[in-house]
Amino acid sequence: MGDPKGFIKFGRKEAGCRPTSERVADFGEVEQTLNTDDRIEQNSRCMDCGIPFCHWSCPLGNLIPEFQDAVTKGDWKGAYQALSATSNFSEFTGRICPAPCEHSCVLNRYKEPLTIRENEVAIVERAFMEGYIKPNPPKVRLGKKVAVVGSGPAGLVCADDLNKMGYSVTLFEKDDAVGGLLRYGIPDFKLSKFVIDRRIRILVAEGLEIKTNVEVGKDIKAADLLNDYDAVCLAVGAMKPRDISVEGSDLKGIHFAMDFLKQQNKRVRGLAIPDSESIYAKDKNVVVIGGGDTGSDCVGTSNRHGAKSVTQIEIMPKPPVDRADNNPWPYYAYILKTSSSHEEGCNRMWSLATKRFIGEHGQVKKIEATEVEWIKDASGRMNMKETGKSIMLEADLVFLALGFVSPIHEGLLKDLGVELNERGNIKHISNWQTSLPKVFSAGDGNMGASLVVKALKDGKDAAKAIDMFLR
Repeated sequence: MGDPKGFIKFGRKEAGCRPTSERVADFGEVEQTLNTDDRIEQNSRCMDCGIPFCHWSCPLGNLIPEFQDAVTKGDWKGAYQALSATSNFSEFTGRICPAPCEHSCVLNRYKEPLTIRENEVAIVERAFMEGYIKPNPPKVRLGKKVAVVGSGPAGLVCADDLNKMGYSVTLFEKDDAVGGLLRYGIPDFKLSKFVIDRRIRILVAEGLEIKTNVEVGKDIKAADLLNDYDAVCLAVGAMKPRDISVEGSDLKGIHFAMDFLKQQNKRVRGLAIPDSESIYAKDKNVVVIGGGDTGSDCVGTSNRHGAKSVTQIEIMPKPPVDRADNNPWPYYAYILKTSSSHEEGCNRMWSLATKRFIGEHGQVKKIEATEVEWIKDASGRMNMKETGKSIMLEADLVFLALGFVSPIHEGLLKDLGVELNERGNIKHISNWQTSLPKVFSAGDGNMGASLVVKALKDGKDAAKAIDMFLR
């Protein structure tokens, strides 16, 4: 422990965000950074607890007390070594992770958890700046080939780990650039794509082969993939969005959230969007259906477009400000979350179910929503009941941010014939292995849509399983 009294001397201090009036005018990252002295102080608040619940709650098992102790002592290189022992891409999670580690920090019992996420990204950015991070290709190649399909978080980390082990790895991506959800799902104002490209240059220099604009199952036959590689990892994500089936759902102006976000990320990247396909929120009344992070990203993007109004509705009740009795520390706190996008301007509404879309000349104009209440039955299960009260919302543009159902079955998965579970996800027979012995899967495609940090952990576990199989 660098400073035994750090948690007493210093309170929690966040870097905060750029001023709203400034950040809504561009797609640059909204978060600011603390100066070095302040960052060292924040790391010094770590108490090096006897039982580090932060480590317990991190899916990757990051050595959090160790890297914070190193920063407190001014040992940035040691901090990065501790961090990179478990985390391949801390520059990603340090920006976008919801930080379950902070929820379980002992200091969070007093609502003053460490700024672990910000500390993490500060360490990795310092490592890039000082040159600690550089290509380190394996000294020996093992003579076996592995194909990884999908370059999202799970695919990237699986390919990276296998390449470092000495396998010849080819990473296939159907889009024009690597990153999957990181590239075309998360807005640039949360994760600059420079951050992805910087890391990809290192992976390529280490010998990872990357093929973009290649859709396996279409451009390459599934059978050829099995013939040409000793093992295959499917990291295809859960890209089938949950739809809504009510009157008027076929009206123009109603889009899946990911279509909107992907299109804007392409604009920022400099790619042209045909006018006939353009989804743009300027001067429109926008309604986002779904209260999660994807919905929040639609709010922030709509604000940057110059929307006339932005409303976000959620079918579930408004979360409490503080932990409920059945949600104690050190578990993740299911409480009201207000993102930087919400702070930029958004009317948030809860306990509303969409009943119908109303249009004029084929274009959506209004949404009728009904109030609902959630009642617990004798078994403790929550059931939804309509109250009979309805409201009308102006809506020129609607984004469906209702989550994801499963991976896309058509194409690769169908051609391979891998077995699916009852939820439509790729089924693991044993140790990340699918029903096809040399085919493994990792990430949202097998565990369902979840956090980036959990996809990274799943990708690392799949790489270990593939290594065991090939050895």
